[in-house]
Amino acid sequence: MEHQVYVPAPASRLRAALADPARVARAVPGLQQDAGAAPGTGRLKVRIGSHSITYRGSLRVSAHDDGSYALDGDATEARGTGTVKLALTFRLADKDGDCTVTVTGTASADGRVAELPAEAVESAAKRLLSRFAEGLGEAAEPTAPDAPASIYETEVPPLSSPSPERVTEPVEEPVEEPVVEPLPEIFAEAAHARRTMIGRSAEEVDHAPPRGRYAPVPAPQTVAGSSALRWAAPAAALALASAIVVTRALRRRR
Repeated sequence: MEHQVYVPAPASRLRAALADPARVARAVPGLQQDAGAAPGTGRLKVRIGSHSITYRGSLRVSAHDDGSYALDGDATEARGTGTVKLALTFRLADKDGDCTVTVTGTASADGRVAELPAEAVESAAKRLLSRFAEGLGEAAEPTAPDAPASIYETEVPPLSSPSPERVTEPVEEPVEEPVVEPLPEIFAEAAHARRTMIGRSAEEVDHAPPRGRYAPVPAPQTVAGSSALRWAAPAAALALASAIVVTRALRRRR
C-alpha cells in the first residue's frame, strides 16, 4: 500500500513526536492505553463500513539512518481469533513550512476483516493513517506548569511613610437635626391612652373601658316605657285580688 498525507506542521515537530513512544501512542486515534503497559499497548476499535472491530495489540516505531521511520504493529481481535500485522515506512518531507508524509508498506489480516469488501478495508486503513499523521503534528509534548515562587523569595517594596504635609485632619460635617412633625389626631389619642395605662395593673388595664374615639356609645334609655311597666304590675295584682274577694263573698251569700 502507498498513501500520502499533508500535515500543516513542520517536519521537525513530527520527527520529535515519532522519537517519543508516549507521543506516538497519543497520536493513534481511539487507542485506549493499558494501565501499567508500555506506550502503544492497548485496545483500538476500527470502523470498517458499517462494522466495528476491536483489536488488542501493540505498536512500535524505530528510526532508520536515511531519516525514515519504521512502524511495526500486531493485534488480535478482542472477541475472536483474527489477527492483523503491519509493516509500514514513514518518510517526511518539508514543504513551505509544512510537512508531507508518505506511507508505504504491507499489511496482512485474517478473521472478520478478511470477510469485508477490500475497498472498505483500504478506505478505513487510509483514513486511520491520515488521522495518525495529523495527530503526530498536534502531539506536542505537554509542558509542566511553572512552579509557584516561594513567598520568601518575593520582594516586598518598603513601606513609605506619608508626608506630614499631606496629612489632613478630617472635616466634621454638620449634622442636621430631624424635624419633628405633629402627629395626626388618631396617633395623639393612642399616645394619650398609652400614657393613662402606665402605672396601672394588668387587671385594671384589661377591664378599663376604652376612652376617646374608641369609647363605646351608651344605649338610649327608655324612661317612659320603664315607668309605665313599673305601675302596671301592682295594678294588675290589685285587680286580681279584688276579683277573688268579690267571688268568695258572693258564694257565701248563696
